[in-house]
Amino acid sequence: MQFEPVIGLEVHVQLDTKSKIFCSCSTKFGAEANNHVCPVCMGLPGSMPVLNKEVVNQAIRAGLALGCDIQRVSTFDRKNYFYPDLPTAYQKTQMYHPICIGGTLTIETEKGERRTINLTRIHIEEDAGKLVHGESIGASDSSYVDLNRSSMPLIEIVSNPEMHTAEEARLYMQKLRTILLYAGVSDCNMEEGSMRCDANISIRPVGETKLGTRVEIKNMNSFRNVQRAVEYEIKRQEKVLREGGSLRQETRLWDNDKQITFPMRSKEDAHDYRYFPDPDLLPLVVESDLIESLRKGLPEMPDSRKARFIDQYGLPKQDAELLSSERSYADYYEEALKTLNSPKPVANWIMSEVLRVVNDRACGIYETGITPANLALLVQSVEDGTISGKQGKELFQDMLASGRSPIDIIKEKGLAQVSDTGALEAIVKSVIEANPAEAERFKQGDKKLVGFFVGQIMKASQGKANPKLVNDILMKVLS
Repeated sequence: MQFEPVIGLEVHVQLDTKSKIFCSCSTKFGAEANNHVCPVCMGLPGSMPVLNKEVVNQAIRAGLALGCDIQRVSTFDRKNYFYPDLPTAYQKTQMYHPICIGGTLTIETEKGERRTINLTRIHIEEDAGKLVHGESIGASDSSYVDLNRSSMPLIEIVSNPEMHTAEEARLYMQKLRTILLYAGVSDCNMEEGSMRCDANISIRPVGETKLGTRVEIKNMNSFRNVQRAVEYEIKRQEKVLREGGSLRQETRLWDNDKQITFPMRSKEDAHDYRYFPDPDLLPLVVESDLIESLRKGLPEMPDSRKARFIDQYGLPKQDAELLSSERSYADYYEEALKTLNSPKPVANWIMSEVLRVVNDRACGIYETGITPANLALLVQSVEDGTISGKQGKELFQDMLASGRSPIDIIKEKGLAQVSDTGALEAIVKSVIEANPAEAERFKQGDKKLVGFFVGQIMKASQGKANPKLVNDILMKVLS
């Protein structure tokens, strides 16, 4: 029997705001434990939540960027469960009336197949705190709770169960991150927990329409982990069914060291959480003027920008895809083109040199020390023959170290190539006259001697002769 996997993802994204969702405590990452807390996010009796307006704005931006229907009225509910990192013993969320409904996200597989995944909803909720187990701080018999993360502003983006491979799940996550970064909704820093994924996986016989028993894998924080965990879980479920066993509805965790999933608990249903409307929070009413204002403030989205890069600048699809994969890359590229309108050469330098520095240093593209304008001036100097390509790469290193303009460095170091035709012709003739035997052999058909003559000419010009002009003049004179 052949099986078909069915995958749906629930992605939790921490919104980019300065303060938490229901209080004024800082959202800054990395503070000392329990340093960014107050009575509200500690769940102390008598404290009352006040909704952060910027959280609402960011949730709407996310919904608009993903093509959702923004609900004029949404409400908050209490999701009740007891756990040490949840001080109120309930989570404030939007179960019944979320702020965003529907939406889509389109991915393209490595085989070039385009698939549109439908979204179910996006809702606003608060984060829980964080448990710190004693092994990591030298107290193996104790556990501690850090409430700095308690009441951090989250949105949960829920897809329909429409993905069928682990690759599609990874591509969905990557595309979602790109869109949210473009919209300025979150920093999506997966290492810091700003973007986390729960995967719901079931399998069914091919041709069957009814969903199989659903297993949830919790809290994966990298694209690689998402793909590997989904791949493993699909194989595990198939193995159980082929051996005549039955699957349990449960929640599992991914062990990255062992590359397996393992049981955490039996999977709860909605009624287990005893949802009911939160009496401390009024219904959230959003004016249509606010929605339209936020819509107009959105930048051009990645798919649109990629298509425009291909049409407007004539870039190959692969180049356009890379340069539009991050909003900062695309912005940097177009800023450079304002100084030098040479789309392909500028793209080549960004992809080969600038992004190499970004990867090596793990920094943003604007943090390399080379401005878009200075990169364009460097490319222009190579393109117009002021310096050679080899000199350009050496100059790039100087610019990285100093942050200076390439024009200033070229002048200071005397790097400009000799491109005066008359001066170069005189050098070429003097080299030929000094090597009459080689010149005669060339005329007899030994074309390999071109390299010899070019080397002698470059030596005579102290390496400053324009190689392209040297070749042209040399062939003209020898002919």
